[in-house]
Amino acid sequence: MLPVSRLLDGTVRPADALRYGRSTAKLPPHLIHYSADKKPVVVWNLTRRCNLHCMHCYSDSHNREYPGELTTDEGLRLIDDVAGFRVPTMIFSGGEPLKRPDIFQLVAHARRRGLRCVLSTNGTLISAAAAERIRDAGFAYVGISLDGLREVHDKVRGKKGAFDEALAGIRRCRDLGVKVGVRFTLHRKNVDQLAGVLDLLESENIPRFCMYHLAYAGRGDRIRKYDLDPNETRAAVDYLFQRVKEFHQRGVGKEILTVDNHADSAYLYLHLREEEPERAEEVHRLLAWNGGNQSGVGIASVDPQGDVHADVFSWHYSFGNVRERPFSSIWPDTSHSRMAVLKNRQPHLKGRCRGCRFLDICNGSLRARAESYFGDFLAPDPACYLTDEEIGLGAGSPDAETAQEWPVPVQTARKETR
Repeated sequence: MLPVSRLLDGTVRPADALRYGRSTAKLPPHLIHYSADKKPVVVWNLTRRCNLHCMHCYSDSHNREYPGELTTDEGLRLIDDVAGFRVPTMIFSGGEPLKRPDIFQLVAHARRRGLRCVLSTNGTLISAAAAERIRDAGFAYVGISLDGLREVHDKVRGKKGAFDEALAGIRRCRDLGVKVGVRFTLHRKNVDQLAGVLDLLESENIPRFCMYHLAYAGRGDRIRKYDLDPNETRAAVDYLFQRVKEFHQRGVGKEILTVDNHADSAYLYLHLREEEPERAEEVHRLLAWNGGNQSGVGIASVDPQGDVHADVFSWHYSFGNVRERPFSSIWPDTSHSRMAVLKNRQPHLKGRCRGCRFLDICNGSLRARAESYFGDFLAPDPACYLTDEEIGLGAGSPDAETAQEWPVPVQTARKETR
């Protein structure tokens, strides 16, 4: 997760994180990215069931019962263990987490154990009564998905009226004083909606916006032909940077982040090298502390059946199940070869990633996307939109030959899938 607005407008400086010793236990939420100990944020997918049918759903959810999901008692034990492991934040996700009847009991327990709780929802089930329960449960933040304005959002989400219901949910949370933000997953079916959704932040007084790059998992893998090509991605990120600057110049306080493509970190640094060179190295230091992709390190996934994964896009590979072994034992255990690699992946990466000069701030980006595309979880991320010259693999580079290990160059491989 890249805090674009805070880095571009200079509201976060290295001294801010150093003041807390870069300790997860001490850092406020907006500085957790820069912790030195990298205690994981845990995403618990409470249920796979969902009332919508989104075209990019990583869990391939449907509106039906799924057998074997963790019971209430098992969930309470998971919360106790995660809290004891000093996890800073637990994200309650799905499917649609509000489809789970005991969600508020679970969140109340998590809050009593000192966990910061976040709700990730499609927003359609946030009635006036549900909004009050969300507030009273103590959710620190509610992220609601909007994939465009009315017509496009409804099409992406597979239900007419989904946009109006989600927007009503946003307004109800906002009006009750619950911090709420928009989650927007970028692809060719909705890239033209980015401007309109950013306009909505201002008109609806929504304080936060996260732009997710498409992950090739679940139904998202089936629509990867609609992923943006490198030039289209650069244009979208350029536009986002421009809007962040405009908000800042006009004194409109919006928190803008990007997620799931850590080429964004390098691109932001290169942008500052051009636009504000006096700040570039300071921001590079923060980006290095952020560490780029944190799958298997600073982000963890527990699926509805209790299996532990490196992230929510990697459900095809489990490190263990919390019914059999506590999360606190599974997560640090590097006897699993994949977990060991994830925690120190840079020497193992292949192709363009191996010789990239931005590994310290990207960390190879999303391994699940590389594995889905190339069949090798150590392959380069096919969504990297930086040129060979930008990453230091231009003609004459000692690593240029290594970058050609794959059947076709990354920048053209994705175009050929269309």
